[in-house]
Amino acid sequence: MMPSGPPPRVYWTSLIFLLLACCLLPTGAQGQTYQVRVEPKDPVVPFGEPLVVNCTLDCPGPGLISLETALSKEPHSRGLGWAAFRLTNVTGDMEILCSGICNKSQVVGFSNITVFGFPKRVELAPLPLWQPVGEELNLSCLVSGGAPRAHLSVVLLRGEEELGQQPLGKEEPAKVTFMVQPRREDHGTNFSCRSELDLRSQGLELFQNTSAPRKLQTYAMPKTAPRLVFPRFWEMETSWPVNCSLDGLFPASEAHIQLALGNQMLNATVVSHADTLTATATAKTEQEGTQEIVCNVTLGVENRETRESLVAYRFQGPNLNLSESNATEGTPVTVTCAAGPQVQVMLDGVPAAVPGQPAQLQLKATEMDDRRTFFCNATLKVHGVTLHRNRSIQLRVLYGPTIDRAKCPQRLMWKEKTMHILQCQARGNPNPQLQCLREGSKFKVPVGIPFLVLLNYSGTYSCQAASSRGTDKMLVMMDVQGRNPVTINIVLGVLAILGLVTLAAASVYVFWVQRQHDIYHLTPRSTRWRLTSTQPVTVAEELS
Repeated sequence: MMPSGPPPRVYWTSLIFLLLACCLLPTGAQGQTYQVRVEPKDPVVPFGEPLVVNCTLDCPGPGLISLETALSKEPHSRGLGWAAFRLTNVTGDMEILCSGICNKSQVVGFSNITVFGFPKRVELAPLPLWQPVGEELNLSCLVSGGAPRAHLSVVLLRGEEELGQQPLGKEEPAKVTFMVQPRREDHGTNFSCRSELDLRSQGLELFQNTSAPRKLQTYAMPKTAPRLVFPRFWEMETSWPVNCSLDGLFPASEAHIQLALGNQMLNATVVSHADTLTATATAKTEQEGTQEIVCNVTLGVENRETRESLVAYRFQGPNLNLSESNATEGTPVTVTCAAGPQVQVMLDGVPAAVPGQPAQLQLKATEMDDRRTFFCNATLKVHGVTLHRNRSIQLRVLYGPTIDRAKCPQRLMWKEKTMHILQCQARGNPNPQLQCLREGSKFKVPVGIPFLVLLNYSGTYSCQAASSRGTDKMLVMMDVQGRNPVTINIVLGVLAILGLVTLAAASVYVFWVQRQHDIYHLTPRSTRWRLTSTQPVTVAEELS
């Protein structure tokens, strides 16, 4: 700790020499006053550094020159009318006095030494672990040492930005407090304190010393509770999805979210996007009845929590069984629909007598029952809510192959070089293989796909459907008629003759009609003949 004033001995020495200076200042013959110059005048020196002081007596015939100070000193150099002294380890502000003999009288001169020193420690007080956005925060700068205090100040920095500056007090160590209102942008920003020793008025420069930075973590937490989404009814020993999210978080990536089912923590997948944090998990329970799901979100020093209930139930079944899943045609089949206790089942619309009992259906398998589907519906009431579950099963009936006579005609008449399809189909279980072979040559005609009919395709074909359950056969006669060029020419000739006859008849008719309109009669009148036109005579007129 540096002294704030001169030592007592220096004080009394300065006072004595001051009195001497006032009383013993010599004067010359013409009343001239002599004095001692002290250089440097009122110096400012670093703490603990040496200083050379020069005392000069400006009178003729100067005598002995000396320096009075409480500091350690040693002669440095000397000449006529001057002497220099080296002061070591200057650690405090003080006044020094130079004295000398002039005309057998003592004269004195004074100089004030100001010591400056950098603070030994500049530190920003620890910041809170988390700071809410917009809430006032006091930041304190702690400074130890440093002089002169009147020239010392402290600056609060946000990164490189100066937020404020205050003078350093006289207390040791000094504590300077700044009030700030953190923003979202301040999250992760470094804050620091900078001490400034301004000696520019003393001809020196501005000295600065900055503390180590401290990082501020800001956060914003909404007032709303997390949104918890999950099915309200859970079947035991079945995994169910659980989703929890909260909006308006800053920074969302720094928030923590937890999901729990009762006392069991869930292994959740957490995703952060913008200001939203979402946790997704799957869970199952082996405990029947009402249970609680908890979602907890923590950010900074705050947390938000949501608790909601679910109902776990046991729903056994329904189980739908066939006594024969692949039944041979004509064999009896029993269909059974069963479920657990308190479950009401219904088989193809027919309910069981009471809840917990199975429903049955018996039948004799026929070809019509192949691929028949049976439906079983089960219902369970849980806390006033009716839950449904359905099952279905298909019956396969094994029966022999049959060719569909309605779709496979027994006689076909087709023209040569035309495209046709032999539309023969066969049914059966297992599916039969169907092929049509011409008798004698075993020539196979395609079935069910288009093909070009040729003249040599004419003949009788034996179509057979075969499977492991048997065979079925039928005959198909195919008559392919060829295309004759002579016949075509004859037809064209006949058509040409008919055209000519028709044209001739039309011409005769037109001519006859014209003749009927142009008949004239000569009728005698007096001695002259007159030509008159008459209309055709009908049959009745001729008869009259």
